[in-house]
Amino acid sequence: MRALILTNQLAYAANYPAPQPAPGEALVNVTRAGICNTDLELTKGYMGFHGVLGHEFVGIIDSLEHYPGIADNFKAGDRVVAEINCVAADSPSRDYFTRAQDPERTTLGISCRDGVFSDMTRAPIANLHHVPNNISDDEAVFVEPLAAACQILEQVHVKTTDRVAILGDGKLGLLCAQVLASTSCDLVVMGKHRNKLDILTARGIATQLPSEWDGRRAYDIVVECTGASAGFDLARRMLRPRGTLVLKSTFEGLTTANLTALVVDEITLVGSRCGPFASALRLLSTRQVDVAPLIHARYPLDQGLAAFQHAQQHGVLKVLLDIA
Repeated sequence: MRALILTNQLAYAANYPAPQPAPGEALVNVTRAGICNTDLELTKGYMGFHGVLGHEFVGIIDSLEHYPGIADNFKAGDRVVAEINCVAADSPSRDYFTRAQDPERTTLGISCRDGVFSDMTRAPIANLHHVPNNISDDEAVFVEPLAAACQILEQVHVKTTDRVAILGDGKLGLLCAQVLASTSCDLVVMGKHRNKLDILTARGIATQLPSEWDGRRAYDIVVECTGASAGFDLARRMLRPRGTLVLKSTFEGLTTANLTALVVDEITLVGSRCGPFASALRLLSTRQVDVAPLIHARYPLDQGLAAFQHAQQHGVLKVLLDIA
């Protein structure tokens, strides 16, 4: 099959071996996939990953290797998305929350398991979710990062009276903003790119540039989506004492932090990773989240190297791969 594979560098392969599903797994024909910042970092050596890249996708089930004694409601021909944290069919980790931290997990296109930038991929049947008919393939590609945004509400109780700031106007920041807007909290999104912030302004979400911050430590919750040391420091300075700092991005390289300030101010620090696909699918199906403005380009799979070059350009949001 065709695939984008990472060894010492990213390469396109026309005859990569097709995946062989284990018991309890499905073989899925990938129709569309999305390049995310994690994929870009993997090409620079993050995690030391070798294999097929990609974890944001939608596809059609080709076949299923049912596991004896475990019922499921999937069949060949179903359109699905899949959670990225994978465990064996007989694992005691039975939901997304426990799979995300299972020490035996592999991670689709990130750690010890081939991903989805290929004609076919394999995934545990337990990880699959049906895609409603009113969600397009373009929209379904966003289920994984949107679920990560939804995870914030699984971990932090956001009240309508809370003052909440989101730092970062990249893809994840824009998704987190739309999810948190559903709580009717007092929300503002801070970013450096007015054209990206305008996507949220059009949806009635308040935005500001860093230069427009009044310097007050007035926020109950700050969600850090920049993945930069400067963003972490700014988030801490925006929080009121006993506020909550949610970290949604991994940080490149070593990060310095004023740990004493976190202790003195009694800040609650929340690491937030993968989230509930069911919530993300519901938000897309009910049109509470709009992902169309986040799509900046699309390429066929055999032009995947050009797609990666495009995705690395400054200011670019989502680049899609058309695979089927």
